[in-house]
Amino acid sequence: MALLFRKKDDAPRKSLWQRIKDIALTDVAVIARGGVDQGSLEQLEQMLLESDFGVPVTMRLVDAVKHQATRGTVKTQDEFLAALREGIEQALRAGKSDPALHLPASRPAVLMVLGVNGAGKTTFIGKLAAKLRAEGKSVLLGAGDTFRAGAIDQLRVWAERTGAEFVGGAPGGDPGALAWQAIDAGVARNVDVVIIDTAGRLHTSSALMDELKKVQRVVEKRLPGAPHEALLVLDGTVGQNAVQQAKIFSAAVPVTGLVVTKLDGTARGGVVLAVHEAIDVPVKFIGMGEQAADLVAFDAATFARELLEG
Repeated sequence: MALLFRKKDDAPRKSLWQRIKDIALTDVAVIARGGVDQGSLEQLEQMLLESDFGVPVTMRLVDAVKHQATRGTVKTQDEFLAALREGIEQALRAGKSDPALHLPASRPAVLMVLGVNGAGKTTFIGKLAAKLRAEGKSVLLGAGDTFRAGAIDQLRVWAERTGAEFVGGAPGGDPGALAWQAIDAGVARNVDVVIIDTAGRLHTSSALMDELKKVQRVVEKRLPGAPHEALLVLDGTVGQNAVQQAKIFSAAVPVTGLVVTKLDGTARGGVVLAVHEAIDVPVKFIGMGEQAADLVAFDAATFARELLEG
């Protein structure tokens, strides 16, 4: 997960911790005399909100640092950093937080991938297929986003690139029928994992949610117990809009895992905590770029460290 928060031109940017030191901890003598002062806490609160941590997570982090300061355990910048890093990690480990993919022993495992167009959904599917293939698993990709021009061809290219099998239909076709066909093919060919792409845009949000509910019902009917994972892909650069998207999707389909993409282009990675807090779903992957190897399995401790220190 190294170099998570870099500009796309690979030029280093100030880490969140460097900015906190510059603004919230300008008077180190205050800390040395007896802890973090109220002004520092208010500046910390402001910076966390600007970094898209969201109000609930920000309030808990600030309160945790304040609590440790009043106990006398935060008197130096290093102790301040450690307290903040610990708070971030604890927030990510709260509630449902297991980052592992939970696949059944029987074949095929069925994964549905959700998300709005532009979030990197189809690219994530390709990267996940590459990861599973590298682990020795057979994979079939189902091009269920039949509404977006180019989505079927894009997924076909990823199938060819990763050595996965592919099921696609005609543009504008029935996504539910495509999902059924993909699972049929997965069963017939005895593949390990079927990954089904889904639509990311229709003429209204309610129409999209209705379509996703329909696809889920079809998947459940064709293979009881499926989908075994429903992964929601979110664009990390859209800030609090990602939280709203997560709430809408999770209200329609039981989301089991989060994938946050494009964090290589922004230092506003607090949105990962905000989304986890909002819908109590574990973060499973971080997408850092366009290549197949740029998909990183999520680790709370590593993320907390790199979110702060870069």
